[in-house]
Amino acid sequence: MSKYVFGVDLGGTSVKMGLFDQEGNLLDKWEIPTVTENEGQHILPDIAASLQNKIEERDIALADVIGAGIGVPGPVDEEGRINQAANLNWHTCFSIPEGIQQHLNIPVVAGNDANVAALGEMWQGGGKGYSNLFMVTLGTGVGGGIIVGGRIITGATGAAGEIGHICVEDRETKQCGCRNVGCLEQYASATGIVSLARKRLDQDQTASVLRQGELSAKSVFDAVKAGDPVAEEIAQEFGRYLGKGLAAISCVVNPQAFVIGGGVSKAGEILFRYIKPNYEKHVFHACRDVVFALATLGNDAGIYGAAKMVLDKVK
Repeated sequence: MSKYVFGVDLGGTSVKMGLFDQEGNLLDKWEIPTVTENEGQHILPDIAASLQNKIEERDIALADVIGAGIGVPGPVDEEGRINQAANLNWHTCFSIPEGIQQHLNIPVVAGNDANVAALGEMWQGGGKGYSNLFMVTLGTGVGGGIIVGGRIITGATGAAGEIGHICVEDRETKQCGCRNVGCLEQYASATGIVSLARKRLDQDQTASVLRQGELSAKSVFDAVKAGDPVAEEIAQEFGRYLGKGLAAISCVVNPQAFVIGGGVSKAGEILFRYIKPNYEKHVFHACRDVVFALATLGNDAGIYGAAKMVLDKVK
């Protein structure tokens, strides 16, 4: 008899959901809006109701549901408790599994969204074949997910892998969103790359295609591919910060592979031209032979990883 598992990726604007069989085949996926009003009190009941609707729509017996996994944008401990999530308007510590199980009586496992995405990429994506990997998510910020021995490393409070807030620049005076200064995501995120670009363009009037149109991480790497020398300088600076940061991470985690995802990763393997030399310059010799790979699951990494969490839990 078929068994089923749900994967849920909770974001600030939408909740992505997937229905999988126990072999990991994606059978269906859909989205609902994330309602953050009233301190996000409707989010978990809305998720439970949507899962219930899918169970009824597919005529699935509740006994055949192995459970639901959920990735959340915030620190989640091993028991599924989250200690605040600003973009969900959650400002207290509470249990995510309990919040869903009040409305739908199935097993629930919760984790940080970057960690969960890393698990998804290990299982069915760019990290397939590696049981020790680090996923780097280069988006509006910089996130990270640690997989050791095929398992997520959560940390004491669920904050393991928050590499965007490693200090990589002591001379910085501008605050990061976390209120510290000199954080990696101030230089290696999409917004960080734009900041590096603006700083470089303000230095002099050297001709560059980047002086035309809207600045973005995409426009910077498009210009790199077109041979723009100013864009090349910006990419070198980006790579210096990220490569050095990943070298430090290797000394702690010693991964087989770094899987690069997020919006910036759409630039493709050209990113490795700037990351790898700086990584190799700073890394401990025993960690030098690491694979750099692009994430392949895109926006589905979270639902795959969430489903995998459940399947691992019930083994």
